[in-house]
Amino acid sequence: MEIKQTSENALSHSTVKAIINAPIEKVNIADWLFNLPDAEYQACSTAHIAAGFTRTPDGQPMSINVETIGTALIIQHYVATEYRADYCRMLSVSDAITANGRSKVQVLWELKATKIDDNTCEYTNEIHATATPEFLEHIKAHNITLAQAAHDRQEASDAHNHEETPLFAKSIEKKALTGEYGI
Repeated sequence: MEIKQTSENALSHSTVKAIINAPIEKVNIADWLFNLPDAEYQACSTAHIAAGFTRTPDGQPMSINVETIGTALIIQHYVATEYRADYCRMLSVSDAITANGRSKVQVLWELKATKIDDNTCEYTNEIHATATPEFLEHIKAHNITLAQAAHDRQEASDAHNHEETPLFAKSIEKKALTGEYGI
């Protein structure tokens, strides 16, 4: 069940855009994401540790990503709630492991391509992190305010998104133009 992000549970929201020098008709974000090799994922950020693809028991596409966001090790279990060539909506209840222990954070990841002209499109990488009830209990037990946790997560998430988005765009571009991965 998806937790709606509100002012009482919001941790971060980051949107970064980059140019893909390929016609929108050749771009297929769902195909790129669901076939992304581990090494390609790792090449898109120094914080990326591993990625893989599977399906949920009911057949929904699922991307498993392991990365660090700030000082937290995050294991994401992104289930595709909507996916097509120009847009993917991925939702995860992610494991967040820090020096204070383990908790859960909901992460909504939206990947979008929008046509600019016949040879160019814009890639948007948008990430929303929301505190779960478990996360709120976790930070309370460690005397951390939601405001401090949100501040730290916002800074870390935004820095991470600024690093990975241009490299994701280059990877999508190469896949669109050559059918191969590699940035």
